[in-house]
Amino acid sequence: MQTERVTFLTTPDHKAALDAFAASNGKSVGHVVREASARYIAETASDEQNQLRLLAREVELAVPRMRADIREAIDAIEASNRRVAAVLAGQDPQR
Repeated sequence: MQTERVTFLTTPDHKAALDAFAASNGKSVGHVVREASARYIAETASDEQNQLRLLAREVELAVPRMRADIREAIDAIEASNRRVAAVLAGQDPQR
């Protein structure tokens, strides 16, 4: 496995906590940081997938309502156009 160095700054207390945690688990600080960052990335990706699933469901529910609203608006426009055409033709639009 090819590796690369990553350096980050932290407080002395955080560094001490990392050292203590790693030592108590028989791991290196690098291993602990790699594992923690891998879990964080996986959880974040999973959260994003869940959010996308929820969003997709909302869209699935909204689209039929939007189509119905658009159809209703088109029907109203067409009815208005018929009334205007009748008035312009000198007809009673109520008939």
